Amino acid sequence: MNTNDFPLVSVISINYNAPEVTAEMIKSFENITYPNVEIIIIDNASTKGDVDMLKKDFPKITLIKSDKNLGFAGGNNLGIRKAKGEFILLLNNDTEVKSDFLEPLVEKFQNDPSIGAVSPKIYFHHTPNMLQFTGISEISKHTIRSTAWGFGKMDEGQFEEDKETFFAHGAAMMVPKSVIEKVGLMAEIYFLYYEEMDWGQRIRNAGYKIFYVHNSIIYHKESVATGRESPLKTYYMNRARIIYMRRNVKGFDLFIAFLYQNLVAVPKNMIVFLAKGKVDLFKAYLRAVGWNIKNVFNRDLQKNPKL
Repeated sequence: MNTNDFPLVSVISINYNAPEVTAEMIKSFENITYPNVEIIIIDNASTKGDVDMLKKDFPKITLIKSDKNLGFAGGNNLGIRKAKGEFILLLNNDTEVKSDFLEPLVEKFQNDPSIGAVSPKIYFHHTPNMLQFTGISEISKHTIRSTAWGFGKMDEGQFEEDKETFFAHGAAMMVPKSVIEKVGLMAEIYFLYYEEMDWGQRIRNAGYKIFYVHNSIIYHKESVATGRESPLKTYYMNRARIIYMRRNVKGFDLFIAFLYQNLVAVPKNMIVFLAKGKVDLFKAYLRAVGWNIKNVFNRDLQKNPKL
């Protein structure tokens, strides 16, 4: 098999305080059938674990150690700038891949140049037949929420065809480097959450389509780094949702969205956290809202880094 017949795929994954988890992801690549891959691991200034063991155990990877935590967007952008591949695959470190998962993703681009991003079928690792991602709806301009198709359902063969989706999934998202050169890198103002949706919106605004690819499969361990429900996740998720609104909703829709957030979403969420006795999550949510108030005139809000 001549590897030159297969475009180079650059796999970029971020490690933060979980080298053992990252090692499991890298190990799952040992049996893949696609022959032309480089793996780039970005360590986001970990404070725990021996990240150097990754290079020792997997000498073929490229390990880049950032001197500060750049977040999801910044860490991936660092990797993208170092990548040599024609295709860039952003892959969470808490995933494991099936041996033949790459070929369908690459073929999707080769068969349709109008496609700007793809994601595979994603299962929850803890329940291998339970679906996490088979596509996602458009984000409401007013509630800034969307619906994930198939999320939490058992796979009974109901998603066995490729389908256009409004966004790809940040846990496993492939984008041609040529598209990144056109639309730019991910917006680093987010740090965590919504950055891949913002990127997807920009990709669609540039005239490209985004697809779910049914016969490419990965397994996701979900929120190993941030926790399933934690103050960290609550803060960044809600901070990012408002940032997304400010960057992507315009005109009268933005006015309605601000009314909804201020009169419905914010009061409701605060009441729910307090009613459940989750004071730490209440404080995290309050800080998320406060960040956006404090940064009303932040000029970095609309910045999109270039490749």
